[in-house]
Amino acid sequence: MTRTKKALATIALVLGITGAVASPALADNHAPVSPQDGVVVPLDTNTP
Repeated sequence: MTRTKKALATIALVLGITGAVASPALADNHAPVSPQDGVVVPLDTNTP
């Protein structure tokens, strides 16, 4: 393998491991979809 291919393989491996490690952390820190008090805030339509 050439030096470029080795570097590319190393970068891909590091990114894959980082993604695998970060996935559970991202899944554990999500916010609930519905608010507890039942208030729904409308989206801003950017109209004056």
